[in-house]
Amino acid sequence: MSQIITGDAVPLELREARLASRGVAYALDLMIVVIGFIIGLILFVGLMPERDLSLAQTLTLVYLIAMLVGLPTLVETLSSGRSLGKLIMGLRVVRDDGGPIRFRHALVRSLSGFFVDFWALGLFGAVAAITSLISPRGKRVGDYLAGTVVIRVRAPRAGHPGWITMPDGYAEWAAGLNVRVVPDDLALSVRQFLGRAHELTLSARTSLGRRLAGEVAAHLGIGPDPSMHPELYLAAVLAERRRRAEL
Repeated sequence: MSQIITGDAVPLELREARLASRGVAYALDLMIVVIGFIIGLILFVGLMPERDLSLAQTLTLVYLIAMLVGLPTLVETLSSGRSLGKLIMGLRVVRDDGGPIRFRHALVRSLSGFFVDFWALGLFGAVAAITSLISPRGKRVGDYLAGTVVIRVRAPRAGHPGWITMPDGYAEWAAGLNVRVVPDDLALSVRQFLGRAHELTLSARTSLGRRLAGEVAAHLGIGPDPSMHPELYLAAVLAERRRRAEL
């Protein structure tokens, strides 16, 4: 487990994934890629001009690279670091600072996976396995180059404040708030916190929740009453803010 410092100077602890869980997740992803490659190859063979061996070899190589580099890049970009294998194993790729990855992070990871970690120079995954074993944070070469780390997460429960829905019983109270005074950047920080609160340790979650609730209250002039949990307060404010934006 490692610690990062947010822009609010609040320490957050992330649970890094280790070789075993990452290996299983990668095996699941690879199985999907292999199945897709075989199906695509069968289709290619049926459409390929007869006796054009050089064209067939070229297209097969391009297709292989697309499956091993292009597909993982696309999936990790669109899912914010959660391929199907990682989803099943409860893992996610994030930046070193704990933030969501972007296209460039996913691309660097995929290129490194193809050329260094697994295939071209990777000795069928030996490089990735050795690097992950000796890394304090369980990183492979692609993680070091991209500035990312794979962490263990838990799936959010239905009704959790991370879904940014109005908590039961607070709609009338929130309707009386002047939520437009909450700055967009603060609202974004609150949204990111609520969406990822389940990934934090209890102490970090409590500390950051109280800090954000205090900042929101400073703008609204109204804070949560003693019986109101800070996360419910934040969820109510954000849900009301979204409701008014949709009017």
